[in-house]
Amino acid sequence: MKKNVLVILFILGSFSTELKAQKFIYRGRDTNPTVTIDTPALVISKRGLSEKDFIDQMLADTGFYQAFRNLKRFNLLSEEDIKTYSKKGLTESHIERRILHDNSGNRYKQTLLQDIDSGEVYKHNGKYKLFTVQMFNYIFENDKNSDLADGPASIQKGDEGYKQKLKRLIFQPGTPIEGIPFISKKTEIFSPEMRKYYTYSYSSASYYGSEPVYRFAVSVKPEFRNDGSVMIKDLVTLFDKTNFKILGRYINMKYDNPFFSFDVKMNIETRYFGDDQIPVLIQYAGNWDIPFHKKESAAFTVKMTTVQAKNDPIILKK
Repeated sequence: MKKNVLVILFILGSFSTELKAQKFIYRGRDTNPTVTIDTPALVISKRGLSEKDFIDQMLADTGFYQAFRNLKRFNLLSEEDIKTYSKKGLTESHIERRILHDNSGNRYKQTLLQDIDSGEVYKHNGKYKLFTVQMFNYIFENDKNSDLADGPASIQKGDEGYKQKLKRLIFQPGTPIEGIPFISKKTEIFSPEMRKYYTYSYSSASYYGSEPVYRFAVSVKPEFRNDGSVMIKDLVTLFDKTNFKILGRYINMKYDNPFFSFDVKMNIETRYFGDDQIPVLIQYAGNWDIPFHKKESAAFTVKMTTVQAKNDPIILKK
């Protein structure tokens, strides 16, 4: 049972507002200046699009996950800023990293160009102290220096299976996630049973100032926002108007019962480089708490600062 509870929190801890008991602010999709809403839903409806079109595309989409796999086609520089917090909201540890991701050879190579850390970051065995940070590293970087973000293929058993469930929750929201006690069905926010708890809306918007997108928002109804019937409070997805590909996603999840609690938010943005779509910004803020374990609170920001083709090596300034 203890392992199952930890699994739940791994899955939910890897994702604006100020979080409870934390002295930092995470500005997610709805407050991010990269999106400007400019056309109401009525205009979109006249163009032949409906709520069902957006839902069907979200449930069928594999391109948003493919954007992470496309990282293998590029050489990249990334910057990471990771902070963990105490129960009182004070910073316990801070990690600043600058990483060169080299895909020019036969095998992926990761070079740590800058690694500044303070506070209680690592255990005596060299692993990250917080499970949240360990799982984040696995999902978005793969800390074994293998290919970036391998994943959600077939669901496996044990720890690998837990990681696959986490990836499915991030990249395929709205689909059932089996094997998670208490909340397995709560991830199916488009099912007939869950629809009564949500409102669905869509509008036209601009992304990064000039890219035309559709913004599809799923929000829990006010009377159910603090209700244990729902887990996903907000889900905002951005669709490229030209091809209906998913460009960005913001997700807000919160749940509380006598066994565990969590309050997590995550924002992912992608851009095009040639014909390929890749993630350029990942933001996370969240906390979770279970009995007999230290409460974990953390905030991450990961940015891709330089992107070049595989056959075009990144020249570092001395």
